[in-house]
Amino acid sequence: MEYEWKPDEQGLQQILQLLKESQSPDTSTQRSVQQKLEQLNQYPDFNNYLIFVLTKLKSEDEPTRSLSGLILKNNVKAHYQTFPNGVSDFIKNECLQNIGDSSPLIRATVGILITTIASKGELHNWPELLPKLCTLLDSEDYSTCEGAFGALQKICEDSAEILDSDVLDRPLNIMIPKFLQFFKHSSPKIRSHAIACVNQFIICRTQALMLHIDSFIENLFALATDEESEVRKNVCRALVMLLEVRMDRLLPHMHNIIEYMLQRTQDQDENVALEACEFWLTLAEQPVCKDVLCGHLSKLTPVLVNGMKYSEIDIILLKGDVEEDEAIPDNEQDIRPRFHRSRTVAQQHEADGIEEEDDDDDDLDDDDTISDWNLRKCSAAALDVLANVFRDDLLLHILPLLKELLFHPEWVIKESGILVLGAIAEGCMQGMIPYLPELIPHLVQCLSDKKALVRSITCWTLSRYAHWVVSQPPDTYLKPLMTELLKRILDSNKRVQEAACSAFATLEEEACTELVPYLAYILDTLVFAFSKYQHKNLLILYDAIGTLADSVGHHLNKPEYIQMLMPPLIQKWNQLKDEDKDLFPLLECLSSVATALQSGFLPYCEPVYQRCVNLVQKTLAQAMLHNSQPDQYEAPDKDFMIVALDLLSGLAEGLGGNIEQLVARSNILTLMYQCMQDKMPEVRQSSFALLGDLTKACFQHVKPCIADFMPILGTNLNPELISVCNNATWAIGEISIQMGAEMQPYIAMVLHQLVEIINRPNTPKTLLENTAITIGRLGYVCPQEVAPMLQQFIRPWCTSLRNIRDNEEKDSAFRGICTMISVNPGGVVQDFIFFCDAVASWVNPKDDLRDMFCKILHGFKNQSAWQPFMECKPAREGLSLGLYTVGDNGEPLDPGKTLPFAWGKGRPVGWGDTELSQPLWVGWEGGVSRGAVYTQV
Repeated sequence: MEYEWKPDEQGLQQILQLLKESQSPDTSTQRSVQQKLEQLNQYPDFNNYLIFVLTKLKSEDEPTRSLSGLILKNNVKAHYQTFPNGVSDFIKNECLQNIGDSSPLIRATVGILITTIASKGELHNWPELLPKLCTLLDSEDYSTCEGAFGALQKICEDSAEILDSDVLDRPLNIMIPKFLQFFKHSSPKIRSHAIACVNQFIICRTQALMLHIDSFIENLFALATDEESEVRKNVCRALVMLLEVRMDRLLPHMHNIIEYMLQRTQDQDENVALEACEFWLTLAEQPVCKDVLCGHLSKLTPVLVNGMKYSEIDIILLKGDVEEDEAIPDNEQDIRPRFHRSRTVAQQHEADGIEEEDDDDDDLDDDDTISDWNLRKCSAAALDVLANVFRDDLLLHILPLLKELLFHPEWVIKESGILVLGAIAEGCMQGMIPYLPELIPHLVQCLSDKKALVRSITCWTLSRYAHWVVSQPPDTYLKPLMTELLKRILDSNKRVQEAACSAFATLEEEACTELVPYLAYILDTLVFAFSKYQHKNLLILYDAIGTLADSVGHHLNKPEYIQMLMPPLIQKWNQLKDEDKDLFPLLECLSSVATALQSGFLPYCEPVYQRCVNLVQKTLAQAMLHNSQPDQYEAPDKDFMIVALDLLSGLAEGLGGNIEQLVARSNILTLMYQCMQDKMPEVRQSSFALLGDLTKACFQHVKPCIADFMPILGTNLNPELISVCNNATWAIGEISIQMGAEMQPYIAMVLHQLVEIINRPNTPKTLLENTAITIGRLGYVCPQEVAPMLQQFIRPWCTSLRNIRDNEEKDSAFRGICTMISVNPGGVVQDFIFFCDAVASWVNPKDDLRDMFCKILHGFKNQSAWQPFMECKPAREGLSLGLYTVGDNGEPLDPGKTLPFAWGKGRPVGWGDTELSQPLWVGWEGGVSRGAVYTQV
C-alpha cells in the first residue's frame, strides 16, 4: 500500500524559511541554520518535508527546491539506515515520479538523490529502480527520458562494480544493448548520456560490453564528427580507454583513429581537445606505439607543441601580467599540504647514489597554481612520453619548430618553446647534446627575461639539463648557470623564486661536491632568501638547503658556513609551535644539515634533540588518549612523530658518539619501544631507522633493550610493507655487528624470514641488498647457526651484492659469507660460480678479506668440485655464465686464450707468494665484468 503523507502547513513554512536563510552569505546565519537542521534531524518525518519541497512544491523557486533535495541527499548519506521504512519508501516513490521534472536543475537533483540512495546498498533493496529507469528511457517526453538517463549515468559511475555482479542478476546484459540504441538519438544530450553510461564499463572489461564491442566501436565511429562537443568528448574518452583494453579491435582502424585524434586534439572546445590529448599519453604506453605512430609524427608534433602555449585564461588565472608580487602575503589555501616521507635506509650502488624508488619530482607541473589538469600540461606530458618512445627520431620533427619558438618575439610563444625543450630533455638527451653548447647559454640569458612566466619555465627546463651541465668543465656552464639561478632565487616574483629554488635543488643533487668552491656565495643567497620569502616559498627554501647539505656533506662543516646557516634556521625553529605543520620541512632540512655538519652541529644539538623527544612523547600520549576515549580526544597527526624520529636519526648519524650523553639523559629508548609497535607503518619504519643509527652511535644504551627489541624486529620482517621491512632488516644487521656471538639467542627469530625475503621474486633492490648484508653479518657473528642454511640463500645473496660499492657493510657481509663457507663448504658447491662473480665485484678489498677469498678459491681448486666447475659452461635461469680468459683490451675471448692480468692497479696476480702468468676471468658471457677472479691453470 502506498505510503500517504501530508505536511503540516506551519512546519512546512518553518522549513521553507530555513532554506531561504541558508542561502544567505552571512556566516553566522549559516551556522545558525546548520544547528537548526541538525535539531530537525531528530524528527523522523523531517526528510518527508525535504522531498515534498523538492518534488511537489512547484510554486517555490528552483534554487530553494534543489537545496532541499541536496540537504536530503546529505541526510541519506549520513543517516539512511535509520530512516523509518515509510519515510524511505515515500522518498523513493517521489523520486521515480519526478525524475522527468520539466526543470533540468530539479531533474539533476532528483538524479543525485536516486544514485545516493542506490549507493547506500539500496540497489539490492530497490529492485524496481533499474527496470523503471530503463522503461522511462523509451518515454516520448524528452524531460522524462533525459532525467532517467541522467540518473542512470550517475548510478553507472557510482555502482559500476555491483551492476556487473551476480548480486543483481547482471542487469547490464539488458542495460548495455539498451544504451547502444540511444547512440543515434536525435537529442545530443541523450547521445552524450548513452556514451557516458557505456564508458563506465570499458576499463573493467565488463562481459556484457565485450559481447557488443564491435557494435559499440561502430557506433562510436558514427558519432566521431558529432556537432555536440560533449558527445565528441565522450567519444574521445571511450577510444582512449579502448586503447588499454581492446587494442586488438582498434588496430585495423588505427590509421583513421590517429587522424581523427589529431583533429580532436585541435578541437575548438578545450575539454574535447584535452580528452583527445590523453590518447597520445595512453598510446605511448602501448607496445605498438612506435609502429603505428611513426608515420604521423610530422603532423602530431606541431599539434602537441601548439597545445603547450598558455591560453588567455591560463594567463589570467596565473596573474601572468603581475611581474612583482614578492611583498604580497600568500593565500594559505594555495599552499599544498606537506606529507613527510619516512626515512628509508639504502645502499650505495656502483652508479651514482640510490636507484631505488626514485620519486620523479621532475614533473611537468610547472604551473602548479592551476591545479587542474589542462591542455598545456597534457600536451607537455604527451611530448615527454613520446620523446622516451621515439628518442632522437623525434628531433627530426622538433628541431625545426624549436628554432622558431625559442627566438620568437612574442613571449607566450617563446615560453612554450622553452617548455618543449624541457619536455624532450629526458627522451632526446643524446640527440640534443650537440646543440646544448649553444642552447644552455641562451637559456641562461632567458633567466633574465622581463616576463616572470618565461623566467620561471626557464628555471625548470635548465634543471632538466643539469646532468649534462655538471658533466662539462665547471667554468663553462655550471658557474654561469649557478650564478643566474641564485639571482632568480632572489627574484621579485614569487613564482620565479619557487621555480629557481626547485631547479637549484636539482642542480645540487647533480653537482654534489662540484659546488664546494661556491659554498659561501650559495649560502649567502639562501640565507638572504629567508628574510625575503613569503610562507609558501619558505617551505621550498628548506628543501633547497637540506639538499645542499646532502650534496656537499662534511664540506659544510666550517665555522664560517655554520655561522651563516644555523642562526636563521634556529630562529625559524624557535618561532614555530609544536603543532605547526611547517615543522615538517624544517625538521627534514635540519636532519640533512645535522648529518652533514657532524660535530659542527654540537652547539645546537641539545635543544633540537630535546624538542624531538618531546614531539614523540606528546604524540604518543595523545594517541593513547584517543585510543581510550575516541569521542573526547582527536587522533594526533603522527607525521610530527615521524619527522621527529627522522631528525633524531640524522642527529645520531651526524654526531655519532657525541649523542651518547643526550640519549643517557632522555627516555628515547622507552619511547622508541612504543613507536616500534605503532599501528602506523611509517612510524615503525622511522623508529627502526633510529634504532639502527643509535646502535651505531651509542650501543651501550641500546644493548639492555635488545631482548625487548628483537622479537618486534622479527615480526616486522614482512615484505608486503617494503620500507618497514627494509629498515627492520638493516637494524638487525647493525645490532648483530655490535652484539657479536651474543646474537646467538636471536638468530631463530629472524633468519627464516630473511631467507624467505631474499628468495622472493620481485623484491625491490634496496630490500634485497639490506637482507643480503644482514644475513652475511649474522653469519659472521654466529656462523654455526646460519651456515647450515647456506644452500638456501647463496645464489640470490651473491646476485644481490654484486652491484653495491665497496664499503664497510659490504665488507662485513662478505666476511660472513666466507666464514659460513668455511663451516659448510658443501652449501656453496652448486652455486660456486655466483660466489666467484660476487667476489669479482670488489674493486679494492682489504688484504685480510682478499686472503679469505683466496683461501676459499684455492680450497675449491683442490677439491673434486672444482673440475666440473672448470669444464662446464652452465646456463642457469637465463644467465649464461662461464670461465674465460681476458684479452688485451678487456674484450671477452674464447676459452683457452691467455694473457697476464693484474688485480687492481699494477698488483701482481698470485695466490700468496705464487705469481700467475695465466689468470682466468669469471664473468658474463659476451660482456666484460668489472672485476676478476683468478686461479692457476
